[in-house]
Amino acid sequence: MTSKVQVTIPRHIREAAGFLPGTDLEFVIDDAGVVRVQRHTEQAKDPALTKAIGRLRGSATKKMTTDEIMALTRE
Repeated sequence: MTSKVQVTIPRHIREAAGFLPGTDLEFVIDDAGVVRVQRHTEQAKDPALTKAIGRLRGSATKKMTTDEIMALTRE
């Protein structure tokens, strides 16, 4: 670990795991103290987007099925 708290993952491990430049990673530690490095799976939260979605939630006035909505978006 460097003084900037950066970690180097050896090439053979990066290649085996499919980690490419720009891959978001997270470090997970289990109860036994074992550390795993994995792709970050949760999308970063955008506070403005989350707030906008919250305002729109439940505001639809038409009762449509998912299939009907999908048909409209594909026209």
